[in-house]
Amino acid sequence: MPKVNVIGIGPGNERLMTKEAENAIKNSSSLLGDKRVMAPFEKSGKTVFYSSSIKEITDYLNTFPENEEVSILVSGDVGFYSLAKALTEQSKDNSKINLICGISSLQYFCSKLRVSWDDVVTVSLHGRNNGLIDKVISNHKVFVLTGGKNTPAEICKSLCDYGLGSLEVSVGEDLSYQDERITTALAFRIAEMSFSSLNVMMIFNPNPTAKHIVTHGLPDDLFIRGNVPMTKQEIRAVTISKLQLCAKDIVYDIGAGTGSVSVEIARQLKDGFVYAVEKDPEALELIEKNRQKFSVDNLSVISADAPDGLQNLPKPDKVFIGGSGGNLSGILDILFDKNPDVRIVVNAITLETLNEAVGYCKQKPDLEAEIINMTVSKSKKIGGYNLMTGQNPVYVITIQKQM
Repeated sequence: MPKVNVIGIGPGNERLMTKEAENAIKNSSSLLGDKRVMAPFEKSGKTVFYSSSIKEITDYLNTFPENEEVSILVSGDVGFYSLAKALTEQSKDNSKINLICGISSLQYFCSKLRVSWDDVVTVSLHGRNNGLIDKVISNHKVFVLTGGKNTPAEICKSLCDYGLGSLEVSVGEDLSYQDERITTALAFRIAEMSFSSLNVMMIFNPNPTAKHIVTHGLPDDLFIRGNVPMTKQEIRAVTISKLQLCAKDIVYDIGAGTGSVSVEIARQLKDGFVYAVEKDPEALELIEKNRQKFSVDNLSVISADAPDGLQNLPKPDKVFIGGSGGNLSGILDILFDKNPDVRIVVNAITLETLNEAVGYCKQKPDLEAEIINMTVSKSKKIGGYNLMTGQNPVYVITIQKQM
């Protein structure tokens, strides 16, 4: 493998490159990168290789002798949502990779807006959804790397859907280039505008709120309920604790009912995502209403009958099954096929569901199950007295591969 420089060239205009970057490019026999970042260097006399594929770049690097110097050009800074991360992680010999920093789009845009960036929360929406709404509600400044269908207009339409249409938004197009343009307007105005595909955003919230109750187990009366069964507050708190959530988890809520569990999980996942799977039309409507009420955009409502509706969903890390429709074994089969290490929590109110869960685990010697039985009683005021009223007992069953 040759000596490799990974160079952050800044937003795009070569005038913004550092002297170190210029010298590294000058000393390199070949330059690699995508079409946009390579454009200023096409007539440099260097051999150029166009690609942003890690595999293609790695294969190409392996064709060079050890004493040669090659530079990979990336936009912005090498440490900010950059190809450099994947390159260094996959390299067998990091000692031969030299990272040369550049000006990131965040730094450049903030300088143009005349705002500091030490208190900015950053979100990348390149083909993903990272709970943007929660971050906007909770922070003064949110910087957004847009991409694909997540255009400034679509993002601002989403802000409007959650009652945030009056927030100020700045969009930077073609930053550092001759046709650079910066537009600042209220979100509901931006929602009607079109922009160049090369853009970033800054969303300003003058009055952020720390909206989260820290512990799980929101009061039942906070949810829109209708006639659909709901996992009650205390059961919900224990159920979610048994899932052992991590910040980036992909979670299914199967038989999601009103969406109370889905909503609480979504509120706790900083960079994860929840799929609420439900077949009942009334329940689907309630989940959507609760999703809107609690401003959780990292929750997708899936109209499907499990297990069939699970096939096209991404691999889950954690799964809650609140209702299986008599298909528990089939659902468990698909879940363990998708991820043998998935952690599953099943809530059962009938002995039949309990027996099916226990029987399934007995047939799979590599699985282990923990079962707890919960009976919750709550006080109820009747006249001048407080009486305890009991809820139905619930079995909380945690299933996963033996450690």
